[in-house]
Amino acid sequence: MIKNIGHHIIGGFSTLLYIINTVIWTAPVFALSFFKLIPIPPWRRFISYILDGCATAWISFNNLNQRLTSATKLHVKGTETLAPKDWYLVIANHQSWVDILVLQRVFNRKIPFLKFFLKKELIFVPLLGLAWWALDFPFMRRYSKSFLAKNPHMKGKDMETTRKACEKFKFKPVSIMNFVEGTRFTKQKHQKQASPFMHLLKPKAGGVAFVLSAMGDQLHKLVDVTIDYPSGVPTFWDFVSGKVRDIRVNVSVTPIKEIMQGGLISDNYFEDPKERVKFQAWLNERWQQKDELLASVNATQKPL
Repeated sequence: MIKNIGHHIIGGFSTLLYIINTVIWTAPVFALSFFKLIPIPPWRRFISYILDGCATAWISFNNLNQRLTSATKLHVKGTETLAPKDWYLVIANHQSWVDILVLQRVFNRKIPFLKFFLKKELIFVPLLGLAWWALDFPFMRRYSKSFLAKNPHMKGKDMETTRKACEKFKFKPVSIMNFVEGTRFTKQKHQKQASPFMHLLKPKAGGVAFVLSAMGDQLHKLVDVTIDYPSGVPTFWDFVSGKVRDIRVNVSVTPIKEIMQGGLISDNYFEDPKERVKFQAWLNERWQQKDELLASVNATQKPL
């Protein structure tokens, strides 16, 4: 009972630090967002670097919070070749909201600030839309099949618009994050999907294919992350209250040019069923390797 009280005290204190840190950095991010509205490209690039610095500092203080309030040990392999001035597509298995905190902790200052592709409509979300735009989260526009059937002249325009929006990343390093399974792993979802993998849900190729189709020429490396929680998948509260003792993270890096030059993805991906089947098979193979890795470490209880 005393131990549980201690965890509640630690969790409450840690959560308070997260809130304070977020509030502190929200003010400069929103202020700089308005400055970035000035339509002068060099000025916008300058503000973008400051904004990324704010996001990196926010993560750094969150990481410090974790070190102060918990004894969680991260066993990380494979980050030796990463660099903050490079261009990455990051994919990972997804089990808990804690995954995001783990990824931020592992990659902070090793690669550029992690960003997600967002739907174009989200740019109109009050305040957050402006902040996401200012932080250079790429917005995508995808037209439905029914829309294209009625407007055939718009075919390919969505990808063209997205590529144009991503042109800024030619001059500014970026890390694009994608949780390939599309949702967090649970036993119920695993059974409902009839997933062929023991520890993973089925991977969805569409998101990765979209990023590679839109930015394949700009991204340099694919970073494939496998996250494992030896004592069971934690909740956010488990994590902040110091109940998580060990987290194992394995990082595999593959040059994007090997994927692009290998003919795994092409401009015809979204129109050609054969292209989609080929790319899905490649992704399934990677997921099979990831599943075997998780199975082996769970059997031996050794770091990934």
